[in-house]
Amino acid sequence: MSSLHESCGVFGIYAPGEDVARLTYFALFALQHRGQESAGIASSDGQSISIHADMGLVSQVFDEENLAQLEGNMAIGHNRYSTTGSSHFANAQPIVISSPLGKMALGHNGNLINAAYLRAELESQGYVFNTSTDSEVIAHLISSSTGATIVEKIRHTMRRLQGAYSLVIMTKDKLIGVRDPLGVRPLCMGTINGNGWALSSESCALDQLGMEHNRAVYPGEIVMFDESGFHSFPSSANPSKESGLCIFEYIYFARPDSTISGRRLYPARQAMGAGLAREYPIDADIVIGVPDSATAASVGYSQESGIPFGEGLLKSRYVGRTFIQPDQRLRDVGVRLKFSPLPEALREKRVIVVDDSIVRGTTTPRIVELLRRAGAKEVHFRICAPPIRYPCVFGIDMATRRELIAAQKSIPEICEWIGADSLGYLSIDGLIESVGLPREMFCTACFTGEYPVPIQLEMDKFALETT
Repeated sequence: MSSLHESCGVFGIYAPGEDVARLTYFALFALQHRGQESAGIASSDGQSISIHADMGLVSQVFDEENLAQLEGNMAIGHNRYSTTGSSHFANAQPIVISSPLGKMALGHNGNLINAAYLRAELESQGYVFNTSTDSEVIAHLISSSTGATIVEKIRHTMRRLQGAYSLVIMTKDKLIGVRDPLGVRPLCMGTINGNGWALSSESCALDQLGMEHNRAVYPGEIVMFDESGFHSFPSSANPSKESGLCIFEYIYFARPDSTISGRRLYPARQAMGAGLAREYPIDADIVIGVPDSATAASVGYSQESGIPFGEGLLKSRYVGRTFIQPDQRLRDVGVRLKFSPLPEALREKRVIVVDDSIVRGTTTPRIVELLRRAGAKEVHFRICAPPIRYPCVFGIDMATRRELIAAQKSIPEICEWIGADSLGYLSIDGLIESVGLPREMFCTACFTGEYPVPIQLEMDKFALETT
């Protein structure tokens, strides 16, 4: 069971005559898996920007009353999981600031690696920060940049930003999407009823709203929608294709019904499972997945190996982020709050368990223990991600290197640590083959330590906190 968390989900819509706030609400609902700490929507009626944001899930933050107050012909929305800055109300997005071109709202998915330097520079110029996020740094940098138009200001800002950023930006009369030159985080666009456009972290939100998924926003590209239509502003200084897309979008983050770079996630994950079956075959009685992220991969392992697929673990649909914390006794048995084994399916069985990743190695031993208590005779773990030996700095809330179990232990030592009878990780070559796209498209730094840009290895997510 992975303990990785993606940073955020973003959505934007320009659709005169549509209920843009309600459409954004349902889009955020579809993107809830990308962030569960806070949610927000900002809308524009062409004259002014309105916003409602709060802590909690989308369904907790919005109701009929506050959605009705978000009037206009365009809106942007944001789900947050913190990677830079704490989880509290001030850091909820979208961020709304005043700029020389008027009010501007911004939602950000990703993580800057030079945010502290840029913030210090802006503070020396008199800018006051109300949050501890790198997203506000981007907003103020756009506001302060040279340029007569919003696109010129964004282009100037992009030359100074280092790291990952997929942005939705809204002025009173324009909707803008921006993707960093490496294309680390996904951003796609679509159309609605022939007279509107939308931006989304994932295509699943467009699909659920009945929109047509047109294409990805290209790395380094700025796209803009306004009353005159669609405009694209590619940057000649940026690569023409993706060169740093996070491979974990395919392994874990994105919803299995989403499409990224032309590849549907569900069959890609099935192929990962099939690859594991070829690389690490073993005699067993049943293949199960750790729900829900590894279900597709476990089906693929079963199909490739010929070993029957079954449900051995059930996941509680109601265990997630909550403001009510368990007491210490319940913390100690936290895995049992989330997963329930099925003894009838496991008793006296040799069980292959497919999971997406192992990060710190704290949850996996408890799953092995659950399965053995339910009667499993053997437990063989198969992992879709290669060993994670290096931290991510581009928007994944990941452990430091000294906390990553694969950076400290060999695979046989990890197998012993988790208490499994055998352990196999999908190779990097097997992973890339499963995704079915060129290797040079992806960032695989968490496996190899080869980052696409120079980085500071140990970065603090609270580095921008004010004292």
